[in-house]
Amino acid sequence: GFLGFIAPVAEFRFASAPPVQGHAAIRAAVDGFFSSISALSHDLRRTVADGDAVVCEGEVTYTRHDGSTIALPFCNVFEIDGGLISVYRIYIDVTPLYAA
Repeated sequence: GFLGFIAPVAEFRFASAPPVQGHAAIRAAVDGFFSSISALSHDLRRTVADGDAVVCEGEVTYTRHDGSTIALPFCNVFEIDGGLISVYRIYIDVTPLYAA
């Protein structure tokens, strides 16, 4: 369902990873990240829209495979074209998620 909101040639960037483009590359990037965690949930705190851009700010809680959790602040920037996300950038420092 996730890719149904994404334009076929969209650009996606998660944290400090290099951007990827297109459904296949986005699916691989997202699947790779999700394999490193057990679950996540978002607490959306603020959304601002300006023309074709939407910015969302909040806190994401990750559940690690060992059952421990960590909450981290995030900010997502979306550019919308024709009702689909054409650019999707996730700004977050995930370093604490993988800290020992």
